[in-house]
Amino acid sequence: MTPLTRPARLVPGARVAVVAPSGPVAEERLSAGLDLLRGWDLDPVVAPHTLDRHPEFPYLAGTDADRAADLQSAWCDPSVSAVLCARGGYGVQRMVDLLDWDAIRAAGPKTLVGFSDITALHEAFATRAGLVTLHGPMAAGVDFLKNVRAQEHLRATLFSPETVRTIRAAEGSTALVPGRARGVLLGGCLCLLAAELGNPHARPSARGALLCLEDVGEETYRLDRYLTQLLRAGWLDGVAGIVLGSWAECDPYEKVRALLVDRVAGLGVPVVEEFGFGHGEGALTIPFGVTAELDARAGTLTLDEPALI
Repeated sequence: MTPLTRPARLVPGARVAVVAPSGPVAEERLSAGLDLLRGWDLDPVVAPHTLDRHPEFPYLAGTDADRAADLQSAWCDPSVSAVLCARGGYGVQRMVDLLDWDAIRAAGPKTLVGFSDITALHEAFATRAGLVTLHGPMAAGVDFLKNVRAQEHLRATLFSPETVRTIRAAEGSTALVPGRARGVLLGGCLCLLAAELGNPHARPSARGALLCLEDVGEETYRLDRYLTQLLRAGWLDGVAGIVLGSWAECDPYEKVRALLVDRVAGLGVPVVEEFGFGHGEGALTIPFGVTAELDARAGTLTLDEPALI
C-alpha cells in the first residue's frame, strides 16, 4: 500500500470552507466553531447549505444534491485551502457518488478534516483522488469547541505538522497485543468501513495498513457484526497493525474489550487500545494516507513524514 499525496499546510490568513455533508448542524455550535477558527487567524467561509434541513428526512443537512454541491464548490474554489466538515451523523454515502471526481482531482490537493460519518469521505478521497486526509475534530463538534487538547493537536497538525510527527496515545492506553508495525494509516468509524464493502470504488482490503478503528453508540453485538463482516470479507487479511480509538456510548468497555480481543487479537499483529482518537474527549488528529510506525507497547505512532507539506 503506497502513501498518498499530502496537501499543503495552512498559513495565517488561509481561507477554509465549512461544509455539512452529513447531519444537520446547530447554528450556535457552528458560530462558536467559526469564532475559534478566526482566533487561529483563519478566514472561514460557510457553504450555502450548511444550515439546511432536509425537507423529508430530518437526519440530513439538506438534500443530497445540495450537500454534494457545497463540497464540490468548496473543493474546486482555488481560494480555499482546506475543507472542514461541520459535523458527522449520517449522509455521506448518499451524496459521495454525486461528486465530480474528475473535477476534484483536477482542483489539486487540499486538506479535508472530519471523522465519524466522514469516514466514507476519507475512503473516497483516498481511493478516488489519492489524497491524505485528516481524521480529526469537526468545526461544530462539541470536542472541538470544548477540549483544548483536541483543538491544539488539530491546530498543530494544520499549521506546523512537523511538530506532531510522533502521535502519543492518551493516558491509559495499553498494548492489547505488543509489538511494532509499519504501514499506511487508514480507517475511521467501524460501522462505516463495514458499510463501504461492496461499493464499486471501495478499497479492496486493509492489507499492509495500520488500521484505525473506533465507533460510537453501538451495542457489542453490532460491533461484533461489523468486525466479523470485515473478517469474512477478507478485508483484514494482511493488515500490518491495528490502532483502536474510543467506543463512546457503547457498552461498558470491559465488554467491548472482550470482543476486540476475540475478533482482532488473534490476527498476529500489534494492537493498541484506547489510543485517544474518535468520539472520545480530547480526540487526537490522525493523518490517513501517511506511512507510520506503530509501537503498541509505547503507545506511539511515528510518521515517516509530516501529515502536510
